[in-house]
Amino acid sequence: MATTTPAPALRRKRTRARLRTLGFLSPWLIGFSVFFGYPLIATVYFSFMHYNQIKPPAFVGLRNWTYVLTQMPLFGPALWNTLWLVVVMVALRVVFGLGIGMLATKIKSGTGFFRTAFYLPYLAPPVAATVAFVFLLNPGTGPVNEILGAVGIPAPSWFNDPDWAKPSLVMLSLWGIGDLMVIFMAALLDVPKEQYEAAELDGAGAWGKFRYVTWPSITPIVMFAVVTGVVQTMQYYTQALVAGKLASGVSIGPGTVIQPGYPDHATLTVPQLVYSLGFQNFNTGAACVLSLVLFALAMAVTTLLMRKRAGLLAAED
Repeated sequence: MATTTPAPALRRKRTRARLRTLGFLSPWLIGFSVFFGYPLIATVYFSFMHYNQIKPPAFVGLRNWTYVLTQMPLFGPALWNTLWLVVVMVALRVVFGLGIGMLATKIKSGTGFFRTAFYLPYLAPPVAATVAFVFLLNPGTGPVNEILGAVGIPAPSWFNDPDWAKPSLVMLSLWGIGDLMVIFMAALLDVPKEQYEAAELDGAGAWGKFRYVTWPSITPIVMFAVVTGVVQTMQYYTQALVAGKLASGVSIGPGTVIQPGYPDHATLTVPQLVYSLGFQNFNTGAACVLSLVLFALAMAVTTLLMRKRAGLLAAED
């Protein structure tokens, strides 16, 4: 004879299961609420307030949004620089990292030295690496321009030239490509060798093996590198600020306020503008608006890339 569980006992069992699940999830829920949920809600709240971090906030409606989106003269250059770096820097870092990773998996001798030489620059602190690059690319005394001048190539002013400032930052990012090299090496070494052997039997050359074997196998890793690269570049701050400050020759002393973007706002990014508004001009409301715009852009680009990734997987199936 079949027995049935009484309704109160079944409810208690389900309640215990829910509490147990909630207990396991609680560390993540607490971290998400403290480090993402609350800051996001506070940012939205202060975007509608006039708040100088001294007096109590006062509601101003859409005034901060109108100011940032239609009246702030530096918003356009900062947004353009950020998007330029996202497109160029992320694309070149992925291509360069994949190329170095493929080369590191092919060489037969000196593998350890080669991999170490490309990975070590990644371990350098961003400020130290930027200082070294500004020294190397110094238009007056830097060794790079001296070498270019010795072989008869016109040397640019690098960080002191508005047209070369952003490419110089891209070169700095390529110098520290060790992280992507390691990620791509792991992905490339994980591709089954049987697939390459089958492709060779079918007459595939080097490009054919990359097109039909390597690329489909490492596509998820490439997408990971692109998405994380976009998010990191959207937050690009330290290298651009340090390079601009050093190239401008400004000496820091008591009361010195560093204006980011040297030269001619060519290295001004949205995160630098957020810091300048929030902590130098104490315009917290406008800084929050800029932060939300940057957050919306990062979410839109990430969603677009993930949908593209889902479309590629559906096409492969």
